[in-house]
Amino acid sequence: MTPISPFRINVRDEILHEIDRKVRAYRWHEMPQGPGLEDSWEFGTNQNFLKRLCSYWSESFDWREAERRLNRFDQFKATVDDVDIHFYKETGSGPAPRPLLLVHGWPGSVFEFLELIEPLAHPERFGGDVSDAFTVIVPSLPGYGFSGKPKAPIAPRQVAGMFDRLMREILGFDSYIAQGGDWGAIVCGWLGYEGRGCSAVHLNLMGWQSPGSLPENDEERAYFARIAGLRARESGYSELQRTKPQTLGFAMMDSPVGICAWIIEKFHGWSDVRRGFENVYSFDQLLTNVMIYLVTETFHTATWLYYGRAHEAILKPEVPNGARIERPVAVANFPYEFIPFPPRSFVERNLNVAQWTDMDRGGHFAALECGDLLMDDVRKFARILPVG
Repeated sequence: MTPISPFRINVRDEILHEIDRKVRAYRWHEMPQGPGLEDSWEFGTNQNFLKRLCSYWSESFDWREAERRLNRFDQFKATVDDVDIHFYKETGSGPAPRPLLLVHGWPGSVFEFLELIEPLAHPERFGGDVSDAFTVIVPSLPGYGFSGKPKAPIAPRQVAGMFDRLMREILGFDSYIAQGGDWGAIVCGWLGYEGRGCSAVHLNLMGWQSPGSLPENDEERAYFARIAGLRARESGYSELQRTKPQTLGFAMMDSPVGICAWIIEKFHGWSDVRRGFENVYSFDQLLTNVMIYLVTETFHTATWLYYGRAHEAILKPEVPNGARIERPVAVANFPYEFIPFPPRSFVERNLNVAQWTDMDRGGHFAALECGDLLMDDVRKFARILPVG
């Protein structure tokens, strides 16, 4: 068994000073002017908002306080396939807490799950039932945050294999539940399909589509036509990260404000902002997530997963047409998800749906936006699964 090493976040002062210097020195440029454009995000990140955020960043944001919060729970590193994987591990209360793997995506981080760790592991501390306790594992994706960087782009299927080995061979869990959104949903989809230890999957994004699966009725065809239009309007970031990630990296790695703008635009565009963006996320939350990319210098390697996904078909063995996830799957359908779930008829041809929940609020970053709903849904799902 590969040994695990305790880990604690402790960023050097000179790294923080250099980030602060660059934020303060940033030279602002023009933004479109005209009626109704002052608060518009139509052209990308709104400059007025970004200026206020950067002012707060320079004058008030306290990374050391964020670091203290990030260090509240035990963290470790273990080497899997020559990459050091960073992860939180919180052993749950009671005699039989179920192992639960929580997988983040882009442009998120393990920070998304930080406030969920304790209530999931110790529900009795929050008025819940100890029988709902999980042993919670939250890894940083390879090339993200405090995990090591792969030597070249890797694909979600490879990441799933790494996380399955982390859970089984390194942490010793014979069986576990996997939960994810964004890349986490796709990694969990692969875990549900071929992860040896994965017993069930909880998704807040459609993380698996069977090869050869096509729409079969008017509702499904309308959905895919709508999604094609959405991708045409909104997927410029993805096309660049999928095709030329290194070129983007050269520009971004020297600009904290640039990285912040690139990431914050997605938090605004993919979230449920009906009650106002600043009522969904605090400046401290937004900046803590951005800073994880900056202090670890992982913006560029995080984008490599897009390139890896585009070339995933070269991996063997090939997946046959119609291959379906047969392990139990829970669908948490948040109304403001950037890429909503297809019609249920399509989903059920691809996934063995054991639970489907239509949420009344929330978007792409469910764990951070409305962690209460996500936690309740995971608990509800675990209760209907066989023990062991």
